[in-house]
Amino acid sequence: MSDTKIKIAIGADHAGFEYKEILKDFLQAYEVKDFGPYSADSVDYPDFAHPVANAVESGEFTYGILLCGSANGVAITANKHQGIRAGLCWENEVASLVRQHNNANVLCIPARFVSADEAKKITETFLTTAFEGGRHQNRVEKISC
Repeated sequence: MSDTKIKIAIGADHAGFEYKEILKDFLQAYEVKDFGPYSADSVDYPDFAHPVANAVESGEFTYGILLCGSANGVAITANKHQGIRAGLCWENEVASLVRQHNNANVLCIPARFVSADEAKKITETFLTTAFEGGRHQNRVEKISC
């Protein structure tokens, strides 16, 4: 890791709230900002996905982590931002590949489809896997509209 501390923006909806809280504790070695929600009450995921995506897109945060039931809603929302490459990850290998091949900067975890321990492993893999560059760099550059 470089001298610069990795900063993580994290957010969820009601389905991802519990795992968001678990991951905040798990990520104590990083600087983490919680963008909500702050309870398990029903909420609309775009209200939290957009602020996390904005925080990463602006460069204020290195990575974002978003959680919802399927992770599709938060991934779709985050990927509306030009500077965001949000990857939906349900296992370690996918988390590794979205970093290696796609240089993803937002991790989206489906809370209803993975255990809390799997969510931690996926997060650790995402945060510790480097982008391979090379042939993948040209592909990533073609993503923006």
